[in-house]
Amino acid sequence: MLAQLTASPVLPKTLNAAHLLVLLPKGKTLPRDVPQRDLLAAVLKRRGIKAEEFADTPIAANAADGSLTAWAMLDFSKTNFAVQTQVRKAMQLLLSEQPASVTIVVQGDAAQRQQAAEAAVYAAWVNGAPLPLHKKKADQRKPLQKIALYGYADTKSFAALKAQAEGNLLCRTLTVLPPNELTPGLYRKRVKELAKQNGWQLKEFDLKALRKMGAGAFVAVAQGSHDEDAAIVHLRYRHAKSKQTVALVGKGICFDTGGHNLKPARHMHGMHEDMNGSAVALGILLAATQQKLPVNIDCWLAIAQNHISPKAYKQNDIIKALNGTTIEIMHTDAEGRMVLADTLTLASREKPNMLIDFATLTGSMAVALGARYSGVLGNRDALLQQAVQAGQQCGERLCAFPMDEDYEPALDSKVADIKQCSLDGEADHILAARFLKRFLENDVPWLHVDLSASRCEGGLGSVASDVTGFGVGWGLRMLQGK
Repeated sequence: MLAQLTASPVLPKTLNAAHLLVLLPKGKTLPRDVPQRDLLAAVLKRRGIKAEEFADTPIAANAADGSLTAWAMLDFSKTNFAVQTQVRKAMQLLLSEQPASVTIVVQGDAAQRQQAAEAAVYAAWVNGAPLPLHKKKADQRKPLQKIALYGYADTKSFAALKAQAEGNLLCRTLTVLPPNELTPGLYRKRVKELAKQNGWQLKEFDLKALRKMGAGAFVAVAQGSHDEDAAIVHLRYRHAKSKQTVALVGKGICFDTGGHNLKPARHMHGMHEDMNGSAVALGILLAATQQKLPVNIDCWLAIAQNHISPKAYKQNDIIKALNGTTIEIMHTDAEGRMVLADTLTLASREKPNMLIDFATLTGSMAVALGARYSGVLGNRDALLQQAVQAGQQCGERLCAFPMDEDYEPALDSKVADIKQCSLDGEADHILAARFLKRFLENDVPWLHVDLSASRCEGGLGSVASDVTGFGVGWGLRMLQGK
């Protein structure tokens, strides 16, 4: 349950707030009507900071009555991401005390107040709801319950933002769950409950069905697990007024050991988060449903684990995928592209108007971009441009990579139709996309998002937790354009 929001266009005569956030536009002097102006001026003087200089870092101080006020001076000439980051840092100065309520005051012209208000309320929602923890003592953190906003009262946009926050929170909650609490079987139970709550149609392709269908790429990865609980799950949302259908595909590897090519400990730690792509797809679906977006959505989740066992697939195996393509296995830790291959075939056979897949797929993307951007590749230049622009608009930044045909020879196989990957490791994020493209049918417009920003130490943009939920906001922006 996210905090309840109330909004007013003007400040009350008396502003009593135990936790107050004040957002004002960058300027050389402090406006006379800034709440707690004398306290702010005293803090700036004590620190030897000029008024315009505190645009770089939010400031907080306690008043004589013990109340805490945080101020942030926002430079609206900077990117939306920069504004979101500044607002999040200021909000965290208050949320670190785990308050039951926060008060937000926005100042400036109408456009500035709107941008500041939306950034602040969203930051309060996504960071005011705690993620699951497992400690001996019960988690004492209480969720934020109330948000009072002053200076902007047009709340129409906040319904969409609240739905986005719900989707982001779902994504992060699923991602941080330990692997013993989110096995493929337990994950599927959660998805069934979500489908029931939100009125989604649900169909599961379990291993028995997938074997019968000939989905050998998915089965190759899943067969290494003792419990045959893996499945491709298909969720469907329909809007009566929509003629456009978007397919969302998510990699849902609940734990990735690397298989026979076993990961070392430092790289295996955290591999319960390898299902983040499926959580992003679910988060987008939930938010779109709550917003009642006029677009049809097919959501495909490739839910499995990559375990080591006598039954696990191995190097030099030849696997036949659902579309008949034979694959030479080069490295068992390249399992994500295997489960996605058959899932993309199923999704593309439905002939959606656009298909987007999300996956924590390659280490080379993280090497290329770090954790502050995610990468995107696709089969339409115009769609790639739209993807990058959507990232700039919503603050979840994407970098587009090439996928030209002359990369393809690196995947040539002497014994099968295609190699799963190259052992050289160069440009693996591009080769992975070239591999996935082989399994699309009907020339569907397609984007592949490699989620290198799924985890960023210290937070990213509006989100303060290390697990960011990156992709939910961007995905919604793409859907809103349909």
